[in-house]
Amino acid sequence: MTAPAPTLADLPATAPTFDVVPLGAEVRRAIDAMGYKHPTPVQIAVFEPAAEGRSLVVQARTGTGKTAAFGMPLVDRVVRHSTKAVQALVLCPTRELALQVSREVEQIGQFRGTQVVAIYGGASMSKQIEALEAGAQIVVGTPGRVLDHLRHKTLDPSSIRVLVLDEADEMLSMGFARELNAIIEHLPKNRQGLFFSATIPADVERLAHTHLKGAELITLSSDQVGALEVSHYVYLLQATDKISQLVRMLEVEDPESAVIFCNTRDETQRVAEALKTRGFDADWLNGDLPQNDRERVMAATREGRLRFLVATDVAARGIDISHLTHVINHDFPETAEQYVHRTGRTGRAGRTGTAVSLIGPKDIGNLYLLRLTYKIRPIEKQLPSAGEMKTRGEMDLLQLFVDALASRPAHPDDLSLARRLLTHDDAERILAGLLRDHLGARGGDVAATAAEARRSRNPEPVPEDKPAPPAEPKTGRPPPRARAGEGRRPAPAAWQPAPEKDDEQPILPEGHAQMPGFSVQDEVRSPSRREAEPPGFLELFVNVGKREGVRPADLQTLLTDKGIAAGDTAGIRVRDKMTFISVKKEAFDRVVAALAGQTFGGRAVVAELARGRT
Repeated sequence: MTAPAPTLADLPATAPTFDVVPLGAEVRRAIDAMGYKHPTPVQIAVFEPAAEGRSLVVQARTGTGKTAAFGMPLVDRVVRHSTKAVQALVLCPTRELALQVSREVEQIGQFRGTQVVAIYGGASMSKQIEALEAGAQIVVGTPGRVLDHLRHKTLDPSSIRVLVLDEADEMLSMGFARELNAIIEHLPKNRQGLFFSATIPADVERLAHTHLKGAELITLSSDQVGALEVSHYVYLLQATDKISQLVRMLEVEDPESAVIFCNTRDETQRVAEALKTRGFDADWLNGDLPQNDRERVMAATREGRLRFLVATDVAARGIDISHLTHVINHDFPETAEQYVHRTGRTGRAGRTGTAVSLIGPKDIGNLYLLRLTYKIRPIEKQLPSAGEMKTRGEMDLLQLFVDALASRPAHPDDLSLARRLLTHDDAERILAGLLRDHLGARGGDVAATAAEARRSRNPEPVPEDKPAPPAEPKTGRPPPRARAGEGRRPAPAAWQPAPEKDDEQPILPEGHAQMPGFSVQDEVRSPSRREAEPPGFLELFVNVGKREGVRPADLQTLLTDKGIAAGDTAGIRVRDKMTFISVKKEAFDRVVAALAGQTFGGRAVVAELARGRT
């Protein structure tokens, strides 16, 4: 790479308008229609060199406007709109990010008629081929599906003038190096490259050195990435029951909204179910979740209707969750770069953010490496003491009173009496007596009600700051004419991949050489299948349910009171006439004994191993 291009220090000190970016009239009209007022530093720094055809390696953290940074020059200058062929290829690590990027680029090109198509696994191959043949000019896709199209010659790369890698370090960390190299081998040699990455590790440098000629480096985050806008904290764990300690931390931190990261798919479901059991508004997201459920969870997250999203790194990529107040590492990331990407999901667009990590003995080395690599030094905090938990409960009760009386007008005489009471020498004792009379009249469970109200509280809805993405392209285009001298292409249905193909995993086997002619079946890994129960757990059947007034929180409290640790259960699912509990094998007999002799709704509890489970 050549000498670095401008950095943040070279950019205007005050917030400029888009007048500083030499956009054509149609693209400027689209930017205004999208509600963008001020270009971000990365958009200012990238536009002119990208529009002039220079190759760039851009280091900028997540949430800095990278999509528009490459989308504007692509639409405004690079793509020739009279040419109905693919001229720009944008690669993204996940299908969600590919969809998000394609929609934004389509909006940028809405008044120029730019044809954008997203190609990714899990979607109809025939519709993608139809869009490509209809004259798509910009392709946004995932490595696996793009390579499928290239190998089957349904994507003609001969007119591609620019390759964009979005989240380059993420794609390499996910194991897509062989796919990227295989794709690049299909592209014209004389082309432009725009590589965007939150970090520039050695493998990104090697990729740029190998495939880009005279690339310039634009650095807009450097080693201080994520440290200025985000407060970093760690909790050092002592006991082995990590979920209980996570709950204690959440009780006191009380995040408005957060993404909780786990390192494995099984752990995401286990943590989310445990949080829901304790009354928190939480859901989980990983690669095992069916696509329609993924879309439901992601929509709730984007719109601010879900308070806690428990996810793996792969599942959370490509989701615009910039409104989050906290990023929580239930499992500490295995690399410093992963930490940067996770924490970059909060403190975005000028907002403040908080990153909290739970640290066990095995994580100390990775924490030390984070300090060395990015100079991020999280502040150590202690898990809440009994006194702090008591304070948390008192604050819950106070909030319950505030919420109950917020809309009730106070009589002037009552306000006058209240002021006199507060000046009396025995004010605290009198007020305590009044509170006890009130709380006692509520049946003694008001503290639990107050805590449950806080845990299930949804975040504030996210305000709309830009128009909704355009509708999906309409289908039903007339079939394209065959080129002179060529016959029609065979029907694509003959080789369409299985819809559950996981394009978030590499498709080329380790050590695979780029040999022509091997089949899609050889490339595709078998889709993973979620187990009925987490490893080491059994499913317990209980003969009472919603009809008897059973709630997950009631059962969890009962088990806790009987000495069952929170980590011994992974989820409580209450049905109308029955309940199922996931229980660790070694704790199964103790849980059955704890439930023996209990009654709900006047019915004696019977607990036994669920039939059909082993």
